[in-house]
Amino acid sequence: MWESTPVGAIDPEDFYDFQVTRPVMEVSDGHTDRLVWPTTRLTLARPQGVDRDLILLHGIEPNMRWRAFSDQLVAAFTELGADLVILLGALLADSPHTRPVPVNAAVSDTGLSARLHVDPVDYKGPTGIVGVLQHACQAAGIPAVSLWAAVPHYVAQPPSPKATLALLRRVEDILDVTLPLAGLPDDARAWERGVDELADQDTEVADYVRTLEEARDATDLPEASGDAIAREFERYLRRRGDHGG
Repeated sequence: MWESTPVGAIDPEDFYDFQVTRPVMEVSDGHTDRLVWPTTRLTLARPQGVDRDLILLHGIEPNMRWRAFSDQLVAAFTELGADLVILLGALLADSPHTRPVPVNAAVSDTGLSARLHVDPVDYKGPTGIVGVLQHACQAAGIPAVSLWAAVPHYVAQPPSPKATLALLRRVEDILDVTLPLAGLPDDARAWERGVDELADQDTEVADYVRTLEEARDATDLPEASGDAIAREFERYLRRRGDHGG
């Protein structure tokens, strides 16, 4: 795992409805150990073998004042000297759980799309804090890309480790780094097996999954499959090099 150092946190008072997103109380032997407020935190990681520092952002979508929330984060990105912001999200889609999770990208400009080798998508509709924050980064002149994993709508309950793994694989491709995935690949396989078992117990769901599989296989282009194989081989070589093989 990477070692990281806390560098900042958002004051939650102005952005969270604590009746909706409640603080967490930790009690041991009848004594209160600590009270953890819902917020968004930034840490700085300096991975070995990586020629850049990485700012890690982890938090909860705010309940209110999204523009002020985004402005605070953009100010932090600027102060820390961020030269690229990568945002991760997920959306529900008609995607079979048995196939690789599609990951689409939205970029702040066409030049960035070419530099990162991502295929941008067209979209017009509601968005979450990821979309708002990306727009704020773009307005501040900070290059930003948001990656969206297509989660099967019939297993929408989080977490979805297979979708998380797909997002992190794309981050690896963009940054040309090897991320510490720990047991996530095993979790993704276990998740898929669990959904297989649920589908086997319901013939309607099983039939629906087969329909999605046929549609997906019919639309996947050979060159797309070739690109996926090439990216996976590049990841293999990168991980092999990181482990001294």
